[in-house]
This record gives sequence, structure tokens and C-alpha cells, in this order.
Amino acid sequence: MTTLKFPKDFLWGAAASAYQIEGAYNEDGKGESIWDRFTRWEAHILNGDNGNVACDHYHLYKEDVALIKSLGIPSYGFTVAWTRILPQGRGKINPKGVDFYSRLVDELLNAGIQPKCTLFHWDLPQALQDMGGWASRDTADYFAEYARIVFDRLADRVQLWATHNEPWVAAFLGHAQGLHAPGICDYSQAYQAAHHLLLSHGKAVQVFRQGGYAGKIGLVLNLNGLLPASDCEEDAAAAQRVHDETHALFLDPVFKGAYPQALFDYIGVHQPKIHAKDMDVIRQPIDFLGLNYYNTDLVSFDLFGGLNKARLTPYSASGWGRTEMNWGIHPMGLKNEVIHIKENYGNPALYLTENGCAMPDAPDSEGFVNDWDRIRFLHAHLQALHEAIQEGANVRGFFVWSIFDNFEWERGYSKRFGLVRVDYATLQRIPKQSAYWYGGVIRQNSITI
Repeated sequence: MTTLKFPKDFLWGAAASAYQIEGAYNEDGKGESIWDRFTRWEAHILNGDNGNVACDHYHLYKEDVALIKSLGIPSYGFTVAWTRILPQGRGKINPKGVDFYSRLVDELLNAGIQPKCTLFHWDLPQALQDMGGWASRDTADYFAEYARIVFDRLADRVQLWATHNEPWVAAFLGHAQGLHAPGICDYSQAYQAAHHLLLSHGKAVQVFRQGGYAGKIGLVLNLNGLLPASDCEEDAAAAQRVHDETHALFLDPVFKGAYPQALFDYIGVHQPKIHAKDMDVIRQPIDFLGLNYYNTDLVSFDLFGGLNKARLTPYSASGWGRTEMNWGIHPMGLKNEVIHIKENYGNPALYLTENGCAMPDAPDSEGFVNDWDRIRFLHAHLQALHEAIQEGANVRGFFVWSIFDNFEWERGYSKRFGLVRVDYATLQRIPKQSAYWYGGVIRQNSITI
């Protein structure tokens, strides 16, 4: 056997997001978010599920932090619910919401766990959506003010910040496909939302720098693999269009200060309205890039395949099946994405901020899950990541998604990603085999092959 050691000071962690685990959706002054509203919309969430209770982390956070500590996980990535801080998205601050996150951070630090905080994970205040949401330019300014409030309260103790998690999802699943909140199907709004999400990111980074806060700040993007389905020119062109929308649309303005012109030429009337100096704001230097990787798709030309005229088919490497999400499994796709960032965007400091899988997870009579399929998945992706590091990629850490089974957006509670099983009837937490395996990887700072 060979031992693959990770760099000294490599940051290991696990993550979750506010709406998916907190519950307490209308307690202690919290305002309504677009997901609170969306989950009440008929036929939009599998089984009519919602995040009203979820894992009840809002009430059980002390027990959850103690559990994370017991598993030997040194960093926890959480997100702040905007509506707990500013119930209307702007204006009056809710002190009870601020206090919750302050207590959570203190609990983590007292347990020896490094907090990593993300400001936005798709749960826009409904009051701002009623004013136009991310399609409105004003929302970028409201986000910057929200960021300032959170920095002022938490940046003395939180050293690792992300502005947004997966803005492509908020823009396109929320505004082009209608699959996520706010449930809009309009490509023009999707591209305008993408621009305003990026603009708000840049404004929040400016606030962070102007405030002289300690720590580091970056942006988290979902960059899944894309492979042309064949050697034909039409499939290659379709793959490039999808790549431009999912990758270059976000990477290019942040690192190069410009949108991909070929994409804008293609989308024509759907181009967003951009003001003078917007690109200077978006291009604020960041301290790291967060990369979320789950799967790779084959892309083929399809005349009926939406604006991009593309059909995506899950791709699995030899010997792999699919996950419960019906996603293919292609560990080397992770290496490919990391190397793409290294070679095209200046090899920035990089964190794997999400990687994991939903699996069948059949519990035994005691509720314990021997999830060796998840362990095999994580092991293979860590091996691919190690190869990228050996080839010079500037990777600083790895976070498993997720620490707990939780509300999986439009799929409700039907899919389980957690290292820890949650019995949704009793809210009992039961670590899976993968949780103990991951603790061993962390202790050794290595895997064996």
C-alpha cells in the first residue's frame, strides 16, 4: 500500500447550509425567505417537504457542535440566513438572529473547531424578492450592507469567509429553469441575476477590505465536469456553450475582469445590463476560490435542449455506477477541474468546499449506516485531488458535503448526503461509517491506496 500525504496545514472540514438544517423558520424574529415561500408552492418540492424544522439545528446547535468535535473534524462550514439578521433584507437588524450566529461561532471555537462562514446560500429574503430580487440592481447594494453587518459581528472570530455559494444555481435553477426558488423561467432574468450576484460579491469584498477585517474572503462556485459526447463539431460546440455558462460566466469576470464574449454573442438579447465600472467591482482580488465538485456530464448537441441547444447525460468512469441523485461518478473529473483552474486562472488558493454523494444508506436495526459506497466515493476523489496537488495545484483544504442528512432542496428529504444520519421523526443523530473513516483520514492527514 502507498500512503498519500496531504500538505502540512491542510484544512479538513464538513459543511452545511442554513435553510437545509436550521429549522425554526419563523422564530425569534426571522423573516420569510424565498425558500419559505417556494416550499409552500404546490408541486414544487418532492412529497411536499419543507425546511420548517429540518434538522432543528437552531435549537440543537450545541449538541451538533459537540458531535462534530467528537468526530475529530477540525473545521465546520456554515451559512448565515440573511432573514435572521435582517428580516426584511434591509433596515432594522434582528438582535436575536445576530446572537444565534455569535453563539454558534463561540461554541465552535470553544470546541477547537474553525468556523468557515458563507453569507449567501440561496435563501434571499422574500421582501427583497418582492422588490425584484437578484434581477434588481438594488439587491447587490442590500447584500453589501448585510455583509457589513455580519462582518462587524463575527469577523473578530471567523477567519474564513465566502460571499456566495454556487451563484450559478441561484441564477439559473432559480430564474431560468424554475426548479429552485424563486421559481422563475426567464433566461434574461437569469443572466441579469448572475451579473448582480457577481456585483454583490465584489461589493462585499470591497466592504471586507475597507473594514480592515482579519481573515480571508473568497467565492464558491460549482464547477462540475463537462465532456463532449463525441468528436463531432456540434457536440464540442454544445459542450463549450454549457462550459461558458457554468464556468467562464463566473470565473472570467472574477479573475479576468470580463465576461466571455463568445457566450454573450450567442445569448444575444439575454445579455445583462452592465454599468460602467461594474467589472472593476467584480474583479476585486480574492484570497481563495471555493470549488464544489460532484459529477461530470457528457454534452451532446440537441436542437430541443433549451437555450444552449445541449443535452447532458451523466457520465461514470469505468467501474462506477451512479449516486442516488442519478449523477455519474467520475473522480478524475475533479482533478480535471482543479487543473483547469490552475492553468487558466493563475493557480489561486483553492478549497474543495463541497464534495460528497447521496447513497442508498440502508440503516441497520440500531440506525447505523455502513456506507462503504460513500467512503469509496470520497476516497477516490481525494486520490484525484492529491494528484492535482502533486501537479502543482494550490489546494488548501477539503470539506465534505455534508455533515448531516438534510433538506435537499426540490428533492425534500428523499436524498441523504450526510456523514451523520438524521432520523427526521426523532431528530436523533447517528454517525455513519463514513464519519469515522473521515476522522481517520483527518488524523493521519493522508489516505492509503
